[in-house]
Amino acid sequence: MSRARPAGHQARKRFGQNFLHDKGVIERIVRAINPKGEDAVVEIGPGLGALTGELLEAVPHLQVLEIDRDLVPILRTQFFNYPQLRIHQGDALRFDFRSIYDGRPLRVVGNLPYNISTPLIFRLLAQADVIGDMHFMLQKEVVDRLAAEPGSKDWGRLSIMTQYYCKVQPLFGVPPGAFRPQPKVDSAIVRLIPHQVLPHPAKDVKLLATLVRTAFNARRKTLRKGLEQVVTDAQWEAVGLDKRLRPEQLSLADFVKLADLLITDGGSDAEALAGADERRSEA
Repeated sequence: MSRARPAGHQARKRFGQNFLHDKGVIERIVRAINPKGEDAVVEIGPGLGALTGELLEAVPHLQVLEIDRDLVPILRTQFFNYPQLRIHQGDALRFDFRSIYDGRPLRVVGNLPYNISTPLIFRLLAQADVIGDMHFMLQKEVVDRLAAEPGSKDWGRLSIMTQYYCKVQPLFGVPPGAFRPQPKVDSAIVRLIPHQVLPHPAKDVKLLATLVRTAFNARRKTLRKGLEQVVTDAQWEAVGLDKRLRPEQLSLADFVKLADLLITDGGSDAEALAGADERRSEA
């Protein structure tokens, strides 16, 4: 089915726009996603529709979320032959993905603006119960952090909380020349698959998240020093973790174990932990 050629549009820095144009890369992304006819696919940031057009050839119904109001009429004109395309104009950082859930797990895809990729991933993780998988184009450095292992320089809050909810699969790199305008960094495609059963379920995931953030806010300090207002020496002994280690040396399972101990042993909660973190920051 023919489509109208997209009208000209100047990429906007405030939206972090870099439009994908490399046909080979686009086809490789679609093969990685492997969309099926009945899939509930949602594309974040369709831009000028380079990936959108390929997805529409594979799925009868596609939903896209675009923040740039000026791109919405361009997309409607370009894909006028596809009445099944539903375009949402809005900010992905505020969008309620559960509002479009119809019982089919959402397959979320997108070339994410690099300036909001981390907070957007955290927002999507909070709605992981309605998501089947996610395929994202991200700055390669972010993909490295998502897939990092304990003990590496990239292991941190993003690694731990993403791996708490999802299996992370880096797929392939994408050079700057695949975009217009060209970004100043390398990119990569990553697949995130929410766990059907959490491998290390925490008693209080909000407490876990706050504990991890507090620890990595002082990542150059030992755990004993960085968490001195939160964890006592007796609790370090009870949990069986070496307080002389630094945060990047603890695994996801270690952090869950520590968070659970704080609940059962000291009655800690996320609000109290956050308060302790704020007091330390102000000191």
